[in-house]
Amino acid sequence: MKGPHNIWRLVRTGATFERTGAMRVVLDAVEAPPTLRAAARVLAWPFKWLGYEGDPAMPPVTRALSALGPAYIKFGQVLSTRPDVVGEELANQLRVLQDKLPPFPVEAAKAQVETELGVKVDEVFSEFSPPVAAASIAQVHKARLAETGETVAVKVLRPGIERAFRKDIDAFWLAADAINFLSPASRRLRPRDVIAHFEGVVNGELDLRLESASASEFAANTVDDEGFQLPEVVWGLSGRRVMTMSWAEGVPLGDNEAIDAAGHDRVALSERVLQLFLNHALRDGFFHADMHQGNLKVAPNGDIIAYDFGIMGHIDEYTRRVYAEILYGFIRRDYRRVAEVHFEAGYVPSNQDVDEFARALRAVGEPIFGMDSTRISMGRLLNYLFEVTERFGMQTRTELILLQRTMVVVEGVARSLNPHMNIWSVARPVVEQYIKTSIGPRAALRDFAKTARVMARFGPRLPGLVEEALIRQTQGLADELESKWVRRLGWGIGGLISGAGITLILLSIF
Repeated sequence: MKGPHNIWRLVRTGATFERTGAMRVVLDAVEAPPTLRAAARVLAWPFKWLGYEGDPAMPPVTRALSALGPAYIKFGQVLSTRPDVVGEELANQLRVLQDKLPPFPVEAAKAQVETELGVKVDEVFSEFSPPVAAASIAQVHKARLAETGETVAVKVLRPGIERAFRKDIDAFWLAADAINFLSPASRRLRPRDVIAHFEGVVNGELDLRLESASASEFAANTVDDEGFQLPEVVWGLSGRRVMTMSWAEGVPLGDNEAIDAAGHDRVALSERVLQLFLNHALRDGFFHADMHQGNLKVAPNGDIIAYDFGIMGHIDEYTRRVYAEILYGFIRRDYRRVAEVHFEAGYVPSNQDVDEFARALRAVGEPIFGMDSTRISMGRLLNYLFEVTERFGMQTRTELILLQRTMVVVEGVARSLNPHMNIWSVARPVVEQYIKTSIGPRAALRDFAKTARVMARFGPRLPGLVEEALIRQTQGLADELESKWVRRLGWGIGGLISGAGITLILLSIF
């Protein structure tokens, strides 16, 4: 339940960071100014004794996030892929949050399998190992099917995980309301919309039936992708709290020493992981949105294997085209076009100056080109980007949150494999190919054909709609009719009718 009682949760968050020593580590990692350091310590210190102690064997930040719960652990997983933002040492510490958290007993896992699937574990599986990986929401067991002898991975949700996430999200809602109230300037970031988006993602991740469906759709989209493979879902042994898939054998993508020992090319892997993500996002509009090292392996043949499909991203075709044009503009260093796309898509208010915005974007992009990633401070770059968005009144686009977050994670994974990688040169061929096929005359013809098919379905109803429009207009209800037409037919139908466009379209189809 959302309400003031969640103040306690937020207080304990700050207190936990102070008690575990994580507060100082985080402030050092982000190079916080002295005033912020002083304010944070003064506010948190009196409540230090209220914080969770956590596991003293863990490093401070990992210890704090683990003690606070699954939503905080998710945040730590993202930071673990960004050594350029939080530093190499802290990033390495946070990687244990990906799949090396304390597991729950194997007996509890077996009990959940039997309850969920209605079968005896010993009858279905000839082997059922202790947990081989434990993350914030679930843990995985290696098992062998009694009937076929196939090795599979059995994913089981943590007991009580739904309630734990509910507590975290409720506290986040309170934090969003506090930000809206105390900092009017921050409302453009739409904190409530961000939390609503996060809540939807989490609710989907807590139902493994949805994850199984996502895995199946993702596999269908990527079946022809070279150098990429996915485990298969065993539908008969999957449900809401249990998911069974074929076992993915390979080297963890985050273990560079093991990758080198296996003879794999890390430079090629770094480029492939970034290009695969861009292909899935732009070409399919459906992408793996949790692509940290804990969810990726390298198969013996060098293929990249992805698993854990609890968080998948979806973007519509229009948004894909906007995103591609922005990326392409940066790649070509055409900052004026990048600025225009932002205005055309409504990302920047129309009362702002497009030329000034283009110059601000140039200040972001120019320092990147011609440099390898070891010379780019992503922390400073992100700070400047935030200043730019604030200056020009850009609001948070909730439909792009998952895409932007995943891009940050994937870039971090790629750079961990090859610190000298230039993301722009690697991204260029993928973006150019998408631009060729999705933007231009051919794309316009395809769009027109799709529109024609939709309009054709309304053919028999058009006379009645026109008659209804005339009647309602005479009754002074034109505004209501306009809204109804927008819902039914989309913008522009009036112009099509008056220009006899409908007749031409129907003739071309029939």
